[in-house]
Amino acid sequence: MDDCDHFLTHSFTYRIFPKQNTMIKPKTTKRDTREELESLVDQFIKQNGTIQQVNMGESGLVDGKYNTSHLGFNEPKQDRTPLNHVVAAIQQRKQTKAPATPAIKKRPKKKIIYDDFGEPIRWVWEE
Repeated sequence: MDDCDHFLTHSFTYRIFPKQNTMIKPKTTKRDTREELESLVDQFIKQNGTIQQVNMGESGLVDGKYNTSHLGFNEPKQDRTPLNHVVAAIQQRKQTKAPATPAIKKRPKKKIIYDDFGEPIRWVWEE
């Protein structure tokens, strides 16, 4: 086995490595989570807790109706402010906007002229 110390905190086993003096928390798996939930339910039942069976969807009901207070449909529909003129002005500014930087003149490039056999003959400058 490892040459490291183990200790248990809550439901995690931490390992301390002596050379690095660091703690590594292991990743929890679905199996670990399931076992932890089952043990919590067992503890609740052992402490005289009772589990009440309810019909599917019943826990979401308030006074026999679905709780719609969080859905946001209680307020009347608000009119929107049309901003077509603002969008049109922005589009027009984009089209008529002058370039921010002056046009950069391209520098001439040096080009090699080759003969029929692929040998360089001379250099020329092209724009």
